This record gives sequence, C-alpha cells and structure tokens, in this order.
Amino acid sequence: MTPSDPSVVVPSPSDTPTATAQPTQKLKNRDRPPLVQMPDWLRRPIGNVSDISTVQRVIKQRQIHTICEEGRCPNRGECYASGTATFLLMGPTCTRSCAFCQVDKGHAPMPLDEEEPRKVAEAVQLLGLRYVVLTSVARDDLADGGAGWFVHVMEAVRAMNPETQIEVLTPDFWSGKLGEAGQFERIATVVAAQPTCFNHNIETVRRLQDTVRRGAKYDRSLRVLQRVKELNPAIPTKSGMMLGHGETEAELLDAMQDLRAVGCDRLTLGQYMRPSLDHLPVQKYWTPEEFDRLGVIARELGFSHVRSGPLVRSSYHAAESE
Repeated sequence: MTPSDPSVVVPSPSDTPTATAQPTQKLKNRDRPPLVQMPDWLRRPIGNVSDISTVQRVIKQRQIHTICEEGRCPNRGECYASGTATFLLMGPTCTRSCAFCQVDKGHAPMPLDEEEPRKVAEAVQLLGLRYVVLTSVARDDLADGGAGWFVHVMEAVRAMNPETQIEVLTPDFWSGKLGEAGQFERIATVVAAQPTCFNHNIETVRRLQDTVRRGAKYDRSLRVLQRVKELNPAIPTKSGMMLGHGETEAELLDAMQDLRAVGCDRLTLGQYMRPSLDHLPVQKYWTPEEFDRLGVIARELGFSHVRSGPLVRSSYHAAESE
C-alpha cells in the first residue's frame, strides 16, 4: 500500500478493537477532508533490520501473529531489540470495525488454532523475550469472548518461560446476551491468571467514542479497568489514548480523571496516524511539547507510569514500571 496522502503513515496498532462489525466505508474523493501534512517529528528509522527480520522469521514459521507486524508499529525494532513483543492472539481478523484500526475486519474470523499457545510459547523462548504483551482481536463469535484463550496462552508461555512477565491487553469482553454479568465473568477469568499488568484502552475521549470506536461504550471500557481492581487490587491497570481525532486538552484531562477515578495506574498517550485513505483522517498532529505537558499533567494526577509522545503506543516500554 503506497497511498499518496502525506498523512498516511505507519499506523497505530488497534490494541483493543471495540466496534460493530461492518466493512470500512470508503470515502469518495469529493468527500475527503483536506489533508494534514505529517510533521517531521513523526518520521523515524524503522530500527535494526536484523532484529525485525529475526522476529518476522520466527512468527512466519509458526503462523502466529504480532500486533507489532499487523499494525506495522513504528517502534517494533526498538521493542524487539529490548526483548519485548506483543502477540496478537486468535487470528488477525477482528469481529468489530473500528474506524482507526489497521487490523483486518469485515469477514468471518479464523477458527482457533489449537497449537497457538504452544507456538507463542516457543516463539517467546526462541527470541529470549523477557516481557510479553498478549493482545487479541475482538472475538464476539466465541462463547467467552476469548477470555479463556488468554489464560491458555499465558499458561503455555509460563510453562516454557517461567521468568517471562506477561501483560495482557484485552478487548472489553462485552457480552450482549449476558450483559455486565457476562463481562465481569470474562474479566475475572483473565484476572485469576494473574497477569503482570492488565491493559485495556479507552482509545479516545468520551465525545468521540462513537466516531472512533464504532459500537464501543466509554463507560463500558472504564468498567473493565474498575472490575480488575475490584477483583485484585495488586494487579496494575493501564489504558491508552490516541490523539489527533479532534479532541481538546480539556477533554483529555477529563478522560485522565475518569481513568484515575477507577484506579487506573498507568497511561500511554500517542499520536493517531492514519493507516489508509479509508480510515479516519488526522484532525491534528500534537507537538512533542504538548505531549510532554500532558505527561506532566498525568503524573500530577497520580498515574504511576506515563508514556506520552507522538510515537508512543500501548506496549511502548511496557516492561518499565516507572
């Protein structure tokens, strides 16, 4: 894909896809908003090619997936070199259709690969990863939304790599038929496996949820983080937002306060970068100075771990506790 739009760059990973499945609607040329030129501070080298090729070879041989590759994260070379990677579980096809997301959508997801837990554990061992993030597409077609699969993979990774820490980055685990009770049960399944950190992204401010995360609910996502703390206060919780969808600084401050109100410990703030012309356009490129100021505000609000910068993503420096 080589679109001519100068704002189309390496995309933000879709850490927690949360919207109703439907094909992304293509914008007609006459309906496209004016393009916003990508600033120089978002252009960076991809990283050590050997680190990237090694991970790609191991992943391809085992037919498993990472959000680092599926989302073409700009930091993947740096993370691979530091012994961190984010595995995308349950296939590369999401049952929802967020307007910002690069992950495949719009058709039936793949059946679960019964060998995936073992394959991921082997990849972690071969790559010598000391910190692993397990994320997934939304699998609304599964009876438990994929909660049990997170646990299966965690158990397999720990059996083969007992020293490796495991963070989970989950979807909202919403169950339409079972409502909040079903959501709570799914969250409890993952919490019982005691991840190093439980991450669920709200992605954007309250006002923009319907536009950015079609079908998602802001309060539903906050409830995920709240439930984790109710079940096990010792597990750090984490969330993240992508800036550039038209949010204001005041709205970002409100969202940070909402996250702190449910006990969220860690926060990531990064710039949304448009994956293609069929995705939401960038409304604003926040400057590095603005990200620095937001980081200071977040720390003043009590977040224990803050990463705020244009190229920050949910798993960026995930292994660092401060």
